[in-house]
Amino acid sequence: MPSPLPADAPTRAARVLALAFAGVMGLGAGGLILMASESTGIGRLDLLRALLMLVTTAWLAWGAAQALIGLVSRPPAPPPAVPDDARPDSRAPDGLTVVMVPICNEDPVATFSRVAAMAASLEEVGLRDSVHLAILSDSRDDAVAQRERFWFDRLLTETGAEGRLFYRRRSSNEGRKAGNIEDFIRRHGAAYEFAVILDADSLMEGATIAEMIRRMRAEPRLGLLQTLPRIVEAESLFGRAQAFSAAFYAPVFARGLARMQGSTGPFWGHNAIVRTRAFAESCGLPELTGPAPFGGPVLSHDYVEAALLARAGWIVRLDDDLEGSYEEGPENIVAHARRDRRWCQGNLQHARILPAPGLRMWNRFVFVQGILAYVSSLIWGAFLLVSALSVLNVGRPNYFPLPHQLFPVFPDDQTKKIVGLAIGVVGLLVLPKLLIWVKAALDGRARGFGGAARAFGSFFAELALSSLSAPVMLMYQGRAVLQVLFGRDGGWPTNQRGEGRLTLAEAWAASGWIALTGAACLGGLFAMLPELWLWMAPIFVPMMAAPVLIAASSRPLGRPFFTTPSEAATPPVLCRARAVHAAWRRSAPQGTQAAKTRAAALP
Repeated sequence: MPSPLPADAPTRAARVLALAFAGVMGLGAGGLILMASESTGIGRLDLLRALLMLVTTAWLAWGAAQALIGLVSRPPAPPPAVPDDARPDSRAPDGLTVVMVPICNEDPVATFSRVAAMAASLEEVGLRDSVHLAILSDSRDDAVAQRERFWFDRLLTETGAEGRLFYRRRSSNEGRKAGNIEDFIRRHGAAYEFAVILDADSLMEGATIAEMIRRMRAEPRLGLLQTLPRIVEAESLFGRAQAFSAAFYAPVFARGLARMQGSTGPFWGHNAIVRTRAFAESCGLPELTGPAPFGGPVLSHDYVEAALLARAGWIVRLDDDLEGSYEEGPENIVAHARRDRRWCQGNLQHARILPAPGLRMWNRFVFVQGILAYVSSLIWGAFLLVSALSVLNVGRPNYFPLPHQLFPVFPDDQTKKIVGLAIGVVGLLVLPKLLIWVKAALDGRARGFGGAARAFGSFFAELALSSLSAPVMLMYQGRAVLQVLFGRDGGWPTNQRGEGRLTLAEAWAASGWIALTGAACLGGLFAMLPELWLWMAPIFVPMMAAPVLIAASSRPLGRPFFTTPSEAATPPVLCRARAVHAAWRRSAPQGTQAAKTRAAALP
C-alpha cells in the first residue's frame, strides 16, 4: 500500500487562491448588506441576512474560481509508457482488464447494443483478448431478467466473444450498485489487474480504454482514473442544453477541479478505471447505523470510495483530456429532479462520514461542498424571507419614487451598493461562462460547436434556459433537503431512461406545487410590499410558469442551437451502437422469450 502523497505546490496554490477568492467575495457581499442597513440601524435580521448572503455568495464564487482556474490551466502531459516487465503491480494473470456494466431493470436492447459496440471497438485497438466485459444484473423484475438472458445470447452470438463476455444476475441486490460492484470484485476481482466501471447508459471508445490502461500502468500509485463523460443522444431542449453544457463548459470546470483536487480527485461512479487490488483493499463500504435516510447503505458511494482510496495512499485523479467517454442524460427537468433527489440524500448522508478516522482533509472538505451544494437552496430561500422581514421591520419607504423606475432607491442613497451587489452575484454566474466562450472563440475550440457565432447563440440560449429553470430547480432541491431532514427516505428509484416529452398535465402533476408556491409568494409580496414585486418577479414568475417551462423544455429541439462536437462528427463507437440497436429493434421477436443462458454466465 503506497504512502499518502502531500498536495504539490500548484495544487496548494490553486486551493488557496480559490478559497481566498470565495472568502473575499463572500465577505464583500455580506459587508454591502450591512452597509445598506446602516441608515436604519443594523439589527439581528440584518446580521442574519448578511450572513446568509456571505455564504451564498462565497458558494457562487467558489464555482466561479473553479472555472477561472480551469481557463488558465493546462492538462498535465500524459505519462510515458512503462514496459510490462517493469510494472510492479502485475499480479493478475496476463494483466487482464474487465469492463463492468451494472444494470438494474434496464432496457437490454439499448444496454447490450452499447456493449456490442464497445466489444467491437476494443477488438479494433487490439484488446480483444486482454479486456473482458461483464454485465452485472441487479434486476428484480423476472420479466426484465428473462429479456436480459435472451439478448445476452444474441449479443454473445453476434460478437463471438464467448470466454470474454459474461452475464450474471445477483440473487439479492444488497448494497445496490455499490454492492453489485463489490460482489463482483470479491468473487472475480483477483483475475483482473484493472476494472473499468460504467453505468448502463455509458459508452466508451476502445482507444480510450486502452489509454486509460496505459496511464494506470505508467503510474503504479494510481488507484482510480476518472474521465469526463460527454452527454450524447439528447433530443429535447433541456437534454440538448445539458449536452452543450457538458461539452462546452464542463471541460474547463473539470480542469479547474482537477487542478484543485490534485491526487485526491473525484470519482463519479462511472466512466472510470480502478486498480482492482487497491479497490478491493480500500473500498469496503460501511452499513451506516440507524434508519434511512441517514442510515443504511451509502447512497452516494462514489465520493466515499474516492476518499477511502486516498486514505489508503492511492492517487485518485481526474484526467479531463481523455476523449471518447460518453453517457446519456435526462431529457426533462422532472427526470433530472428525480435523480437529483437520490444525490441529495446521498450527499447529506455524508455528514455521517465526515468524522471517519484517517480521511484526508481535502476529502472532508469535498464532503462539505457536496452537502452545501444542496443546503444552499434553503439558504437562498432563507435569505429572501429574511430580506422581506427586514424590510417590513423598518417600515415601507418609497423605493420607486419615479414612474416606470426599474431599480429601487434605498434610503440614504444605498442604491449603488445594492445594485452593485446584484450585478456582482449575476456576474459570478455569467462571467465564467462568457469567458469560456471567449477563449473557445480565440483558440478555435468553438469550431466543434458550429463556430464562434453559433456557440455564442448556444451560450445565450443556455443562459436563458438555466436562468428560467434555476428557481424551479431550487424548489425541487429545497424540498428534497427538507424531506431528508424530516426523515423521509427517497430510496433508489429506477432510472427512467428514454423518458422524454411530457404533456402539460404531466408537468402540472409534477410541479403544480411550485407554481402555486410562486403565485402565493408573489401575491403576498404584492399585498405587503407592492413596490418590490417587480424586483422579485424573476424568481417567482418562473416558479409560476414551472409546468409550462417543464413541458416546453421536454420537447424535441432542432439543430440551430446546442451543436456539440459529437454531433458534428459522430464518434465511431456511437455510430456502431446506433446501428446495432436499430438492427436488433427491427428483428426483435414479438413477446421475446428468454433463451437458456450459455455457460459463459458468471455465478
